[in-house]
Amino acid sequence: MRKIHLPIGAAALTCTVLATRPVMAAEAISLDTGDTSFILICSALVLLMTPGLAMFYGGMVQSKNILSILMQCLAAMALVSVQWIFIGYTLAFGPDHVTLIGGLDFIGFNNIGVEALSPEVPIPHLAFAGFQLMFAVITAALITGAFAERMRFSVFVIFVLLWTTLVYDPLAHWVWGGGWLSKLGIMDFAGGTVVHISSGVSGLVAALMLGKRCGRTTEAIRPHNMPLTVLGAGLLWFGWFGFNAGSALSANGVAALAFLVTNTCAAAGALSWVAAEWLHHGKPTVFGAVSGAVAGLVAITPAAGFVSPLSAIVMGLVAGPLCYLAVSKIKDRFGYDDALDAFGIHGVGGTWGAVATGIFSSQAVNPAAMDGLLAGRPEQVLVQITGVIFTYVFAALLTYLILRLIGQFTLLRVSREEEEAGLDVSLHGEDGYSYADMNREGNAAAI
Repeated sequence: MRKIHLPIGAAALTCTVLATRPVMAAEAISLDTGDTSFILICSALVLLMTPGLAMFYGGMVQSKNILSILMQCLAAMALVSVQWIFIGYTLAFGPDHVTLIGGLDFIGFNNIGVEALSPEVPIPHLAFAGFQLMFAVITAALITGAFAERMRFSVFVIFVLLWTTLVYDPLAHWVWGGGWLSKLGIMDFAGGTVVHISSGVSGLVAALMLGKRCGRTTEAIRPHNMPLTVLGAGLLWFGWFGFNAGSALSANGVAALAFLVTNTCAAAGALSWVAAEWLHHGKPTVFGAVSGAVAGLVAITPAAGFVSPLSAIVMGLVAGPLCYLAVSKIKDRFGYDDALDAFGIHGVGGTWGAVATGIFSSQAVNPAAMDGLLAGRPEQVLVQITGVIFTYVFAALLTYLILRLIGQFTLLRVSREEEEAGLDVSLHGEDGYSYADMNREGNAAAI
């Protein structure tokens, strides 16, 4: 009998353990499928912004350089995607080290799986890491607009890897990963400082170090394909809903708020930029409309989950003329060649958005927000300005040092002959519009 009782007891215990293990695992993971689906969709939308940016920038450069700017954006997607797995994510979101950088616990995506990020954010850790990857990708791509049409591609590859590791990842940790700016109380819902100011300022430094494009001082270099630029702007506007609404990390009311104010500020920015140039030059332009929309999108990014739709209108109405002034007046006055206005729109627009967040944020709109100036807390503006200043200094200094380091080993800029021939042919051996030449040859032969 004892021989029978022992196996029966062991079997009963085994069944009990097996029966309880799935319940325990489910409690440990407790994923919300709706929120998970939402974040995955938003991640795809944000990734789409980089090809959209490539179209936006591609139409603005000279026809002989369109493939070079497309290649830089595509390269940023590939390079940062790999860098993020190896080291980027852990530096940005690993366990905090002295409030400056993340630890190496997640190096190579170690210890990142399908488990919930936290009880408050019941989405897979992998989904959160993937969503944040898309931000790193678009940030690196944004910088290309400042030094378009003159940087060597080999230099660009090294620069993107070093810049993402040494500039973007630490900034992301400071603001979103538990670093010192988050402890100071800075509010940056989706990347006014981390994404737009850092890329705009870094682009300006790179443009200054590389110098002006050939012919820039003697003639205006105008966009060669405005329909392509408008298409790119449309894709950016569309993808920006994932950028801002997804930063709520849940399909909830805050995401709905971020979605609505994103559209509102973009619309207000487009209207105010067109109005400013209409008054200044006498004609409204398509280029002004899309530039103003992007300026509005940039401005609302840090504030998207913290401000009301009426505040978003005010922010957009200010962002349009402010960025227009930076692009049309300040750039010419100081003589720098920010080719596609990366600083004029992202740097200036991001600065205004970060400060405006401290003005318009309100707990009446989002209980999780901190009240700003108009809600009785003027000190929040000082916190926002502190974050802006340190982002400017850090991004500018590190960008300068990175390019100086690369410059010790190779030339940063293509030769004059390569630039005059066009980077498409000289760097990539391709022609973005070769079919036009083929058509001309075919027509000539027919005649």
